[in-house]
Amino acid sequence: QWYQRRVRSSGINAEYGVTIQPFLMASSGEEASEQAKVMLTEKGAEEIVLKAQILAGGRGKGTFSSGLKGGVKLSTNPSEIGDLTSQMIGYNLVTKQTKPEGSPVRNVMVAKALNIVKETYLAIVLDRGYGGPVIIASPDGGVDIEEVAERTPERVHKIPVDIFDGISEDAALDLARKLEFEGDAVTQAAGEIKKLYELFLGVDATQVEVNPFGLTDNNEVVCFDAKINFDDNSQFRQKEIFGMEDTSESDPRELEAAESDLNYIAMDGNIACLVNGAGLAMATMDIIQLHGGSPANFLDVGGKVQEEQVEKAFNILTRDPAVKAIFVNIFGGIVDCKVIASGIISACQKTSLELPLVVRLKGSNMDAARDLLASSGLKIQAIDQLNDAAEAVVKCVM
Repeated sequence: QWYQRRVRSSGINAEYGVTIQPFLMASSGEEASEQAKVMLTEKGAEEIVLKAQILAGGRGKGTFSSGLKGGVKLSTNPSEIGDLTSQMIGYNLVTKQTKPEGSPVRNVMVAKALNIVKETYLAIVLDRGYGGPVIIASPDGGVDIEEVAERTPERVHKIPVDIFDGISEDAALDLARKLEFEGDAVTQAAGEIKKLYELFLGVDATQVEVNPFGLTDNNEVVCFDAKINFDDNSQFRQKEIFGMEDTSESDPRELEAAESDLNYIAMDGNIACLVNGAGLAMATMDIIQLHGGSPANFLDVGGKVQEEQVEKAFNILTRDPAVKAIFVNIFGGIVDCKVIASGIISACQKTSLELPLVVRLKGSNMDAARDLLASSGLKIQAIDQLNDAAEAVVKCVM
């Protein structure tokens, strides 16, 4: 399956000619059974592989809330495929990459099972260090690439690609050989590599990861499982892809924040953070932890934040029952500190905020912002130094 953080797409591969397993989708046990019959009688499948569809890895070793073990199953019996699907759809699947409660399964993939005789790893990523695309490849696929890199780093190859020249035929063939394909499979693998690079450019991807990039017992090179991440800035020209966005597994607060152009990610701590800039947000969470606290979220309000967005941010933060204090940390370069202060005051008044609130405002209009906070009559700890402010907010929850 091909998916972005929140996108599943079966059409991308067809457009770029990438070789994948033939498959059909189903959303019920009955439908899965019928799709299995089609795969067996019309699509040339001798066996069916059934895959629960969630936006997380580790499905094969996962457990369903129904009690079923494993989110990837093999069978030649359509009735069994239907029964297995009924134990998947409507239940949560817990894997090493999901939340403790797991992710809900709403669809399954009914695919033609192929016998894999060789598994390799292939990814194309945008790499800041190289200033462009880099291919990461290893002849040891089917497992976490991090494990391979740690255990046998010499088996992981990194090949920078000139974004203007692309991948030449010779370079693709050389990479196929490094993946230890042999005979006719070398040419096939090289062709798939070039198609994947065309896909990478064509859909404005930041990552295309195929694991395994494998060889079947029929000597066919196939991209079995893949993940694609897209550049958010390309939304204006990738409307079809972004229109496929699946928010069913998303935190409702994250969706609500996105509607107001806020970047919010929930965490499991008790100190809510409101910060401008991703780098400062990460540093804020780090210094909270340094003082023994635990951040409840990542929230970047961005450089063009307005008063209404600050109010929305407070509304989202204060609805988290785990939150026991709020830390506002703003560096006013582009952001006007006075706008932030006005938003804070308005939000506190509208929500009747009772939680401890520590505010650090530095930069543009900070004196006027401090005066607003001081004259508001609200119980706000306004602190200039980041270390002191972080220490103060942690004390509020101790």
